[in-house]
Amino acid sequence: MSDWPGGRSEDRRQAYGRGSTGAEPEGARAMPHVRRPSPPQQYSPPQGYDGAPVAGGHRVVGQGGPGDGYGRHDGDGYNTGQVYGRGAPNGPGGPGGPAGPGTGGRPPRATRPNWGKRIKIGLVTFLAVLLAVSVGTYFWADSKLRTEVDLSKVKDRPAGGEGTNYLIVGSDSREGLTDEDKKELHTGSADGKRTDSMMILHTGDNGTTMLSLPRDSYVTIPAFTGRKSGKHFPKSTHKLNQAYSDGGPELLAQTIEFNTGLHIDHYAEIGFGGFRNLVDALGGVEMCLDKPLKDRDSGADFKAGCQELNGAQSLAFVRQRHQEADQDLGRMRNQQKFLNTLAKQAASPSTVLNPFRLYPVIGSGLDTLIVDKDMGLFDLMDMFWAMKGVTGGDGKQMTVPIANPNLPTPSDGVAVKWDMTKANQLFGQLKKDQKVTVADK
Repeated sequence: MSDWPGGRSEDRRQAYGRGSTGAEPEGARAMPHVRRPSPPQQYSPPQGYDGAPVAGGHRVVGQGGPGDGYGRHDGDGYNTGQVYGRGAPNGPGGPGGPAGPGTGGRPPRATRPNWGKRIKIGLVTFLAVLLAVSVGTYFWADSKLRTEVDLSKVKDRPAGGEGTNYLIVGSDSREGLTDEDKKELHTGSADGKRTDSMMILHTGDNGTTMLSLPRDSYVTIPAFTGRKSGKHFPKSTHKLNQAYSDGGPELLAQTIEFNTGLHIDHYAEIGFGGFRNLVDALGGVEMCLDKPLKDRDSGADFKAGCQELNGAQSLAFVRQRHQEADQDLGRMRNQQKFLNTLAKQAASPSTVLNPFRLYPVIGSGLDTLIVDKDMGLFDLMDMFWAMKGVTGGDGKQMTVPIANPNLPTPSDGVAVKWDMTKANQLFGQLKKDQKVTVADK
């Protein structure tokens, strides 16, 4: 009816349905930013910049921007397509973006800690540190050992028996003590060194035996040559303590071997100062006394009952004898009791697991402990644990059988005579590492 410009059909539905008859739709000419839709095309796999198919296999309909790898694009790079499936890499539902509705996407799952791996790493680190500390402690302690006694110089030695025999000596050495220390400890200022106590600690398959030897024991001292004078001395009979005074640890070991027939495997000696320092480093030793003790010569002054003794008090306790009915024999019983208690406390968890207490104890003990040249830390530990075992009931404490505790002598005053019948039977059992059946009384 009326003329429509551009040859449009009278029916508006046809105009919007078919478009104009021109080369381009009128809307496109009026709005140049609107792109002409591309005709439907067959599906082809998405491609990347290099033309290779894109992994993921999303079905793409339409066109994509140049080089996006998803969909196709016309020559102008206008994207008119849609993406079906899991979505674009960084779009909704894609692995790089948030989950979109209906796409089935999931948020990234939080990584769970690998506790098994962490525990293994922690355990390996702990063991490495423990090994380093142990090795360092070993070499530190080994460097402190005073290996000053050479048992290879001992002559006419008996054959070695079963088990191990340690000769443990407490000397009255005042090494390292000041005049004030000597006064406090009631040690006097005598020159030289004498033995204050002597014990044979035997360890073997039949348990441990701690055998005390009275320092006044009347024994045969083998012939020897003086260390300083070079003078030869014939075999003689004197108190056992005389052997140490004349020839030191080597002659003492030779004298004990000669009179017992036991082969001494190792030697350990501690003086007054080392004994005091060891007890103080341990924090004291708790002793329980049946009766009060008071001795002017040693400085002992203790009430009955359980009490903690410091280093100076402990030294006074093990040295006192005048209040004992049997003098030296009673003192030896106190010494055994104290050493066993000392070993027990030193091996307790409160000491072993506390480095602030353990290292001072080790240092104090080793600084003044004199041992033989063949004795290592493991030998020292074996000796220590054997002493502790006696405290726990895994062993026997005794004194060499005595026939006469007050034997008059021509030149040595009153001495102690052994009961040689019982003593020889005891020494034979120890040499063969048999169970000890001999009583010391």
